[in-house]
Amino acid sequence: MSSVVKPQVTPRWIGKAVKRLEDGKFITGKGTYLDDLTPSGTLHLALVRSLYAHARIVGIDAREALEVPGVLAVYTAADLPELYAPGSGGRDAKVVQHPVLAKDYVRYMGQPVAAVVATSRSAAQDALQKIYVDYEALDAVSDPLQAMRDETLVHPGLGTNHALKRRTSAGDVTEAFAKAHRIVGARMIQQRVAPTSMEPRGVLASWDGIRESLTIWSSTQMPHDLRSAIAEALGLAENQVRAVTPDVGGAFGAKINVYPEEVLAAHLARTLGRPVKWVESRSESFVATIHGRAQVADLEMALDAEGKILGLRGRVVADLGAYILETTLGNAPGTILMLQGPYEIPAIDLELVSVYTHATPTGAYRGAGRPEATYYLERLMDMAARELKLDPAEIRLRNLIKGPFPYKTLTGAKYDSGAYPETLQKLLELADYPALRAEQARARAEGRLLGIGLTTYVEITGYGWDTGGVRINPDGSAVVFTGTSPHGQGAGTGFAQIVAERLGIPLERISIVQGDTLAIPFGQGTAGSRTMSVGGSAILNAAEKVRAKVIRIAAHLLEAAPEDIVLTEEGWGVQGTDRVVSLEQIAQAAYNPRKLPPDLEPGLEGQATFNLKEANYPFGAHLALVEIERETGQVRVLRYVALDDVGVVINPLLVAGQQQGGVAQGLGQALYEGISYDELGYNRSTSFLEYNLPRADQVVWVEAHRGNTRSPTNPLGAKGIGEAGTIGATPTVVNAVMDALGLKHLDMPLTPEKVWRALRQG
Repeated sequence: MSSVVKPQVTPRWIGKAVKRLEDGKFITGKGTYLDDLTPSGTLHLALVRSLYAHARIVGIDAREALEVPGVLAVYTAADLPELYAPGSGGRDAKVVQHPVLAKDYVRYMGQPVAAVVATSRSAAQDALQKIYVDYEALDAVSDPLQAMRDETLVHPGLGTNHALKRRTSAGDVTEAFAKAHRIVGARMIQQRVAPTSMEPRGVLASWDGIRESLTIWSSTQMPHDLRSAIAEALGLAENQVRAVTPDVGGAFGAKINVYPEEVLAAHLARTLGRPVKWVESRSESFVATIHGRAQVADLEMALDAEGKILGLRGRVVADLGAYILETTLGNAPGTILMLQGPYEIPAIDLELVSVYTHATPTGAYRGAGRPEATYYLERLMDMAARELKLDPAEIRLRNLIKGPFPYKTLTGAKYDSGAYPETLQKLLELADYPALRAEQARARAEGRLLGIGLTTYVEITGYGWDTGGVRINPDGSAVVFTGTSPHGQGAGTGFAQIVAERLGIPLERISIVQGDTLAIPFGQGTAGSRTMSVGGSAILNAAEKVRAKVIRIAAHLLEAAPEDIVLTEEGWGVQGTDRVVSLEQIAQAAYNPRKLPPDLEPGLEGQATFNLKEANYPFGAHLALVEIERETGQVRVLRYVALDDVGVVINPLLVAGQQQGGVAQGLGQALYEGISYDELGYNRSTSFLEYNLPRADQVVWVEAHRGNTRSPTNPLGAKGIGEAGTIGATPTVVNAVMDALGLKHLDMPLTPEKVWRALRQG
């Protein structure tokens, strides 16, 4: 006799550490990336790029290039209609969009000037060497502080390099600084960094002349945005454009933008009636894909004798580069929004100035404004602790926001939930902070340079709305549809766990469909750590619709009331009895109208949306222990402890992966990475010989811990995790190095040479 039906213990899947379901094909070499796609008849696109930061194009001679075997055509701006990559900003911004090919003038090194289309990639590359561009070099400005002076204009038609100016002011800053016991401040530079995803960008476009429709494959983060942008650029209706995202080898925000190459490939595919493909080389990526960070901040903090913050004032100058892409103008306002951080600050006066320069456009890069804000604030907190002779942990504990939540900041953010002092105290316990300070004292007595760095942060994640769908097939397997477009985060596993939790379907019987505008009518892609809180919530809503129908069908089959039906380990049953039906039986009935209640339509699927009305705010605290080698200036990170509170965690393994990867990138900016321009605007960092990514043996293993303060903004209670490590790591590592050196401040990257010189200068 069967046992009495008992409800399934919940949660069964949410919160469980499940290995990523997506990884099998990748580790066996079966992934399909953009460059794996080459339809019959594909033409290859290559681009002549400017070697000058600023010059007038006197002439372009492509006659020899046209004689290279396999070359079909060479295009300049004169051969194209006016085509631009989309760029946007607020009404108070001066926006200059990026032309697909430069006309008359080039405004940064790497700007596309001419395009070659050939039957092979090698022929297209060979032809590039046969195109002769006559330039008249002009004065260039690549330093944003120099650009502010408007002595050399990037776009003379604007009459200024200033694209955006804003001021955020609240409280009496003048009084705060007048009565301050101490004022600390510094100029802090956020160097340009390159996103350097494993897979550079790429695009393949194909025109169907019979259906008058375009299919565009791209390694984008936002296929639906790409569809809209291409349709608008080419004068097509959106139902004439299908955008598809194959497997994507990382993006980090850089692939949110629609770039000139995508617009150009789509136009040429339509013009030539053949597929056109462009794949970015690594050297191209350093000049053609956006750079991140690129700010200069002059900030001051006022404090009383007890170390309480009285006020914050200053200016942030953002380097936009030469043109505005979709994410270019949004980063620096995000910095201002988050400059109060997790602290009680009664008065703030902050100015933002965003300027054009003769350099590669900047844009969103893992954190997009929030790492900059946290870096500035956490450096000031350490400067204040040093000035007031307080322990860095103690000064933070005296200033952290204690609530109540939601908490409205002076900069306009509304923190949804938090436990900031408790999180820092927990971190200090996990790291055994007193023991670390004792170890540091012993090391110093031996002449060794050990430093301890702390950071407490809060950031903003999630925006917009998205779609989700769940379809159960007649055999009980399921297909999940999402408007997000993950590119390596493992979100598909998390989505499957949500569906399995609500419907009792084994994970291995759930497949995910994403990144195809023909299959998913709308989506806002993957950015801003929105995937789980927004996309996951939409899928949850869809699963709840399917669950309601499953219960109705189960009740009909079991001749019971719907309210008595529960999900069990064996299937769906009547609570308190031994009667159970499997999901497979329910699914088969769903597709057989004769087995359904009269008022139910056949099929078993649900479509839903979720609109995130207010952002969520993850928070955390990080600690690093570093040692500096006196003879070389080499910094070694000995230990790294991260406590990140991201609300309800769907899969701890996914979160831990994001923590580890984020810290690696933040550490990279702190110690190694940086794009360098000379006084002529020449980019000197165009390969991994000049751009120093951290090696595997230079990346510390992160002791990753998690908090679970639920977010009230979404039904999952989740917050974002994708950028937390990057936000926390950079100031944590720099603070640790400054602690070891006993210095107020050095700008990043803290290369061995820079640290060595600081040691020699005392």
